[in-house]
Amino acid sequence: MSQVLPGQPSPSLPGGTALLLGQMLLCSCLWGSSFLLMKLIGTEISPLALTALRGLMGAILLGLWLATRGENVLPQGREWRDWALLGLLQGAIPNTLTAYALTQITASLTSLIQACTPLIVALLAHLLFADERLSAKRALGVLIGFSGMAILLGPAAFASGTPSAMGTLAMAVTALSYALGNLYIRSIPKVRPARLALGQQVFSGLPTLALVLALSGPAAFAAAPGLALPLLALGIFATALPILLYMHIVHRAGPVLGSMNGYLVPFWTILMGVGLLGESIGLREITGGLVVLAGLVIVSLTRRPAAAAKA
Repeated sequence: MSQVLPGQPSPSLPGGTALLLGQMLLCSCLWGSSFLLMKLIGTEISPLALTALRGLMGAILLGLWLATRGENVLPQGREWRDWALLGLLQGAIPNTLTAYALTQITASLTSLIQACTPLIVALLAHLLFADERLSAKRALGVLIGFSGMAILLGPAAFASGTPSAMGTLAMAVTALSYALGNLYIRSIPKVRPARLALGQQVFSGLPTLALVLALSGPAAFAAAPGLALPLLALGIFATALPILLYMHIVHRAGPVLGSMNGYLVPFWTILMGVGLLGESIGLREITGGLVVLAGLVIVSLTRRPAAAAKA
C-alpha cells in the first residue's frame, strides 16, 4: 500500500472500487450506530467519562488484535507525536463534543452537521496540497455544501424552541477537528493504519481517563456496569472496527475521497434515529442535509485538475 504524501496525487483505485465502496458502506453504518448508542446512554455517564471508556475499550481491542499478530503495541519513534495528535483531533475532542451534543439535539441533526467534515477537508486540502486544488466545479460544490451547513447552523438553529445552540456549535467544532485529523494523516510517512487506529484510541482514552479521575474520581463511572451492553457495542462495533476501516480508506483513497465516507453516516443515523428512537426530522434538517449532500456529490465526483491533466 503506497503512502500518500503532500504534493503527490491520491492513489488510483483500478479494480478496487467495489471493495472500497463496500468498506465505506460498512464503516459508515457502524459509525452511524455510535450516535444511537451514545443517545441511549444519554446523561447516565458524562461526555468526558464516555470518551474515556470508548477510547480505552477501542485501545484494548485493537491492542489485542495487533498483539495476536506479533506486533509491538508500544509507540515507536515519531508515533508518539502522531498518536497524541490523532488521539486529540480524532478521539478526545470529537467524541466528547459529540456525546455532549447528543444530550442537546437529535442524533439525526448531530450526524448531519458532522457530515460537513469533507467540505472542510476539501477547503483546507486546497490550501495545503498542490494536488488537491479546487477546480471551478469543485469550488462550486464546496460553496453549495457550506450553504447547506449554513442552513443547519443558521439562525433557525438558535431560535426559541429549536435544538440547543451549544449542541449545534459543538458539532461544528467536531467537524473541524475531524477534518484537521484527516489531513494530518496524509502527512504521515509510511502509514500503518492499524497502529494509527490503536494510537488514536490510546491517546483518546488515557488522557481523558486521567482528567475524569482528577475532576470527579471513580464515581464518574458508577453507572457503567448497568450500561455494559451499549458500552461494549460502542467500543467494539462503533469504535474499534470502523476506525480501523476508516484509516485504510483514507490511506487508500486520499483525504478528500476518504472523508466522503462521512456523508454516508447521516443516512444510517436518520434511519436508526427515526426507526429506533422515535426521532422526527424537520424541514430545516432535510433541506440543509440535501444541500450539503449535493455539494459533497459535486466535490467527490469531480476530478481534480492534477488528475485530469494526467488523463
